[in-house]
Amino acid sequence: MSRSFGREKRLLTPRQFKAVFDSPSDKASGRCVLLLARKNDLGFPRLGLVIGKKSVKLSVERNRIKRQIRESFRHHQEQIGAMDLVIISRRGLADLENPELAKLFAKLWRRIRPNGSENSTPSAVSDHA
Repeated sequence: MSRSFGREKRLLTPRQFKAVFDSPSDKASGRCVLLLARKNDLGFPRLGLVIGKKSVKLSVERNRIKRQIRESFRHHQEQIGAMDLVIISRRGLADLENPELAKLFAKLWRRIRPNGSENSTPSAVSDHA
């Protein structure tokens, strides 16, 4: 699998985002962030970001956070598997430095279960906190 982050690895349309929001097969939350995941039939993961002005005021910070998330996704996409992911920011995300963001997202990617989510229980997802 290529480690690129091309157009095919992104959620682009409102319909694609809505599918994940309406029926996520897995969820993981961390400090200041929520990750929703849904299996797809494409054979590779896709990423969508919801980094709102309400939770991260400055555009410079929003852009920095998006860059860090994309880079982390790019490096971890093999372990994620065929899933559509949506990351939703919460207040306080801008307060995290880049190494803290990298650590947070590495932990969140591990919580998402690509092949075992039918067998995993909701409590199993939160055990890795």
